[in-house]
Order: sequence, then structure tokens, then C-alpha cells
Amino acid sequence: MTDTNTKPQRPLPEKSRVAIPFWNAMREGKFIIQKCNSCHSYVFYPRIRCPHCFSNNLDWEEASGKGTVYSYTTVVNNAPSGFINEMPYVVAIIRLAEGVQMLSNIVDCDPSEIYCDMPVEVVFEKLNEEIVLPKFKLVK
Repeated sequence: MTDTNTKPQRPLPEKSRVAIPFWNAMREGKFIIQKCNSCHSYVFYPRIRCPHCFSNNLDWEEASGKGTVYSYTTVVNNAPSGFINEMPYVVAIIRLAEGVQMLSNIVDCDPSEIYCDMPVEVVFEKLNEEIVLPKFKLVK
């Protein structure tokens, strides 16, 4: 028999081996991304090779944490999931100042305030001792 009163658990990100420095930095409140030492391009999501020149000469660099909203959607209705208590919530593609894009959430604002090209900056949400997520808030 299934307990219908049990709330679904919020899923945690899976940490790949190549992304361990990223997650360790998040726990320290540092926002880092990779940079290729061969072609000098920034890289996000964490990879073993540069997607621009295919070099494996990648290092981690502290990023500005600033960017703009490229695109977004507001989730107002969802089947029961681990995110049910978060609704409404904003899922956004953030174009970082370094030129790469990442999928994240925009927090601490009314979703009606958000628009494309709006400036945002990183904030950190601690889920547990191991996982801290980069999220974004509007720059006022």
C-alpha cells in the first residue's frame, strides 16, 4: 500500500567526478566556472574537454556571479513533486558576464518583475552539508 500523505522528496543534483571542484567551491560560497588555457574560452557546464577547441587544458576560475536573464518560465502548477512547496518558482537561463549560459532559478522576487536581459547576480542556497546551489536574484 502506498502512503498518499508522504510528500515527494526534492531531488538532489548528481555530482560527476569532473564537477567536484564546482560543488566544493559552492559549499565555500565561491562561484567558479572552467576556462580553457588553450583558446581562453569560458566553459559551463563542467567538462573534461573544451567544447570550442577540444583541448583538455581546462582550469577553474572564480566567475563574477553577474549575468542577465536570457529566457525564463514561471512554474505555477506541477504534479506532486519535490518542488511542490516552492511554487510558484522561476526557472531561467542565465547568460553569465563570462559569456556562458546556465540553467538556474531566480529567487527572492515576484515572478512578474522578471524580464529578459534583466541583470541578476548569484546567491547560494544550502540544501544540506554537501550541496549548495547557485541561484540568482535581481539586481535592484
